[in-house]
Amino acid sequence: MPSHEVTPRYPDSRDILNKLRFLPGEGQIWLGEQRMLLMQLHTMATFRHEIIRTLGLKRAKSFFLRLGYHSGLKDAELARAVRGQEMSVEDGFLTGPQLHSLRGLVKVIPLALEIDPSRGHFYGEFEWQDSYEVAISEQLESSLGEPVCWMQLGYACAYSSQFLGQEIQYREVECRGRGDARCRIIGRPAHEWEDHATFAEHFREDPLIDELYELQSRIAYLEDDIARHKGDEHYRPIGQSPAFLGALDLIDRAARSEVPILLLGETGTGKEILAHRAHQQSDRAEGPFVAVNCAAIPPDLIESELFGVEKGAYTGAVQSRAGRFERADGGTLFLDELAELSPRAQAALLRALQEKQIERVGGQRSYTIDVRIVAATHGDLMERVQDGRFRADLFYRLNAYPVVIPPLRDRRDDIPLLAEHFLERFECHYHVKTLGFSDQAMALLRAHGWPGNIRELQNLIERGVILAGDGNSVSEQALFGQHPGHKAGQTLSESGHIGQASETGSDDLLSSLCDQVLEAEVSLDALEQALLEKAYREAGHNVSAAARRLGMSRAALDYRLKKRCML
Repeated sequence: MPSHEVTPRYPDSRDILNKLRFLPGEGQIWLGEQRMLLMQLHTMATFRHEIIRTLGLKRAKSFFLRLGYHSGLKDAELARAVRGQEMSVEDGFLTGPQLHSLRGLVKVIPLALEIDPSRGHFYGEFEWQDSYEVAISEQLESSLGEPVCWMQLGYACAYSSQFLGQEIQYREVECRGRGDARCRIIGRPAHEWEDHATFAEHFREDPLIDELYELQSRIAYLEDDIARHKGDEHYRPIGQSPAFLGALDLIDRAARSEVPILLLGETGTGKEILAHRAHQQSDRAEGPFVAVNCAAIPPDLIESELFGVEKGAYTGAVQSRAGRFERADGGTLFLDELAELSPRAQAALLRALQEKQIERVGGQRSYTIDVRIVAATHGDLMERVQDGRFRADLFYRLNAYPVVIPPLRDRRDDIPLLAEHFLERFECHYHVKTLGFSDQAMALLRAHGWPGNIRELQNLIERGVILAGDGNSVSEQALFGQHPGHKAGQTLSESGHIGQASETGSDDLLSSLCDQVLEAEVSLDALEQALLEKAYREAGHNVSAAARRLGMSRAALDYRLKKRCML
């Protein structure tokens, strides 16, 4: 049996060094056919520390094991090219540790090496001296109580497995990063380790996106369930105008039937609240109410979000999970922004409505579902049908019972009721007690054109409560950002509606806003928190859309949201 049981020796390394090319004029470094990088140790230390804080210790360990694993795969290929067939398998194998040392990651000292390809036998034992992972661990981390040379361990596993054509696993049995005298690893065929299956899980991708969507869905369901049982005012339709009461009557008449309801109307008119009303008035009231904003979910994820996904259906689907249809079984599924569904999702939705069955993405099994559909859109579905962007058969299936929700400008008698409702809510949220609306503020609320409908009213009153503060009236200035007697950014027309003025007053408006914030003694931190929450919520929890509205990069907003635990 070919064997080197004690202190194997490295072959001459000049053939490796001949493959190393520095091209500073081109900004390139090459080792064989692989482009290399030089990077500061401190940069890697900061990166590692941030990954641990972001992902947690377990996910971070797996991340760096996989990073080293991919490097080891490439070096196994390079080792064969460098050493060819003229060397023994042991000498050729030792090319990997030499390459590992050449990169400045660690000095690898072979202690024992036994290889017998005919029997599938392998035993390798190596000492790591001056490991860079120990160095950065000492810089930025307290003792983790376990070995820390994750990237190097992943490299050893991948290199050995790829070079020998069988799965080899290593364990770091000693590590200076946890207080041992040295770093030492032992490698054997995977099946010889009792925990080989558990260890192999580290090398499977474990993306957070599916888990985050799952948690988001569960939170939304729990919030809806709590609100339903507590009679939360958030889901109580408010209004007494004839146009609104007419729409409400249509919804109540259809509530106890199984006909799909299609809510039509402008953005911000409160379609989700009315969908919840249909659910509460139905025989399914004790079942779940599940809402989906089709426009807020990326097109390539909408099918898995609606119908679920089986493990392995695509890269990153590491576990099977139910979709919104299954979670809404026995209750109501509200599909908001229906017009944004992709063609594939439209076809799957039509099948679900016709056959009352769904299939998870990547699955073969059909699931029977009992779901009542309430859909909503602000766009013209018939126009989309005519230009081919929306299936005609699905449209006629969902358009069986359309209900038009009137815009707020057609419900002017409801504005005081809604304004008082939002005032009470935000007073409670921000722990303040105002003196209510000034007469001029209420007159302007009634006169405004409300292109953003109820959502615009809600956001305007939230702003007014923040700027008014405790013990003050919510004034015209707090709501609309105007100097008394001067409507900066807006003008009251002869018809009584507020319209946009010229942009010449934009500087005055900004100055006015600053004055209001300072006079109300609102802290900068509180103002930023409220602004971020508002932009993020209005964007349907889409970070990119919220960032565009705030005029900053997505990365900058993502950092602020994470810092404030809003992501």
